[in-house]
Amino acid sequence: MNPKFQASLQSREDVTYVKLSGVIDEDNELGTLADKLNAGTAVIDVSEIERINSCGVRDWVNWLSKAEKGGAKIVMVECSPAIVAQINLVNNFTGNGLVKSFYAPYFCPNCDIEKVLLVETRDMAGQAPFKAPSCRCDECDGPMDFDDMEESYFAFVGNAKKIVTDSRVDSVVNEFTPTDGDRKIRPRSSGSNPGNLGKAAATATGTGSNSLPSIPSLPSVRSTGSMSTPSGSMSGINGFGRMETTGSRSASAALAELEARRMQTNPVMLAPSRTNTMWLVVVGILLVAVVILGFVIFGGKH
Repeated sequence: MNPKFQASLQSREDVTYVKLSGVIDEDNELGTLADKLNAGTAVIDVSEIERINSCGVRDWVNWLSKAEKGGAKIVMVECSPAIVAQINLVNNFTGNGLVKSFYAPYFCPNCDIEKVLLVETRDMAGQAPFKAPSCRCDECDGPMDFDDMEESYFAFVGNAKKIVTDSRVDSVVNEFTPTDGDRKIRPRSSGSNPGNLGKAAATATGTGSNSLPSIPSLPSVRSTGSMSTPSGSMSGINGFGRMETTGSRSASAALAELEARRMQTNPVMLAPSRTNTMWLVVVGILLVAVVILGFVIFGGKH
């Protein structure tokens, strides 16, 4: 069993409730679920799908197609932001199925908290242009910002053929997933919104909601340009060029570049130059000549 992907099924008469969670990639097990969907209504809960890649999209479309050929009528409920992104991108991602509800991402600029709000598709129908429902922060009770582009995120709702209007689906969902209403707003799960354009793209898993810190790119070492340090500037040292305080390069990178340049220049500085060698030879010859001359002068007197 794939630990990244989980699926559970519950059936009652002509209704099958499928709960999917985790990651849908090339290792998914959707193929084994197709034969378990009987003719009738198939309610698919994808609230906990964190990510789906291109291989997963292919298998997903094939799975729904096979299930619909077997007589299943697909109704998707509580679509995560990752699923919503694919519904908007892939024309036949829902097949002939309907979408009852989906989660919309929000961000509180005051508390740095991310939430997702459960939205019914029938409540968004007929809007032009689309406007995200209001959502308030659980911490400061202030208005939260919608954390995506409204027109693109709610685009699929403009297709009336994808919207559930039958209220009987509500009773089916409530029967298989009894709740006290707490799931309407919840922390955004890890990796649930790969196309996010807001302040943060992913949050920690579990119940925490703080954004993961972004990782800065490593600085590049330039051979002729300037390099920066956090504390000051330096210029004209052994031809190293000019160093400015810009904050764009770390101290370790600057030290590494200085060390590299020192290793390149030290052999040249330590090796004797050609001119110095010639002077040593000339001095040696003069000393030998003086000794010989002194020997001839003083030796001749004897």
